[in-house]
Amino acid sequence: MARILIIDDDPDIVEAMKVVLESKNYEVAIAKSGEEGLKRVRQIKPDLIILDVMMESVDKGFDVARNLKNDKNHQDIPILMLTAIKEKTGLGFEKEAGDPDWLPVDGYCEKPLKPEELISKVKELLGKR
Repeated sequence: MARILIIDDDPDIVEAMKVVLESKNYEVAIAKSGEEGLKRVRQIKPDLIILDVMMESVDKGFDVARNLKNDKNHQDIPILMLTAIKEKTGLGFEKEAGDPDWLPVDGYCEKPLKPEELISKVKELLGKR
């Protein structure tokens, strides 16, 4: 059974994702902040991380993703970034050609997220491991 860590400060979103993921027999752990998320990664060594962008600060999720991808012990854990940043800021995640500082995540989805889309993305990213 795959272990998934959700790092998000929105309790409603977290609970909805937890119910959907557990209904598909995934083991789910939760962290409510970026800092707590980094601690939980070290404790439980998840198979996949679902990471929100806007938590303690507008870009905290970016910091967490970079921290994890720069850590040789955790850089292979797939990260699914889940965000409403495009809706709130107009910014997207389209990669600019040759941009070396592009966000180091393995996939992203916009909030709100349909349950089928969440499961599909999770299966896709876990399959790449």
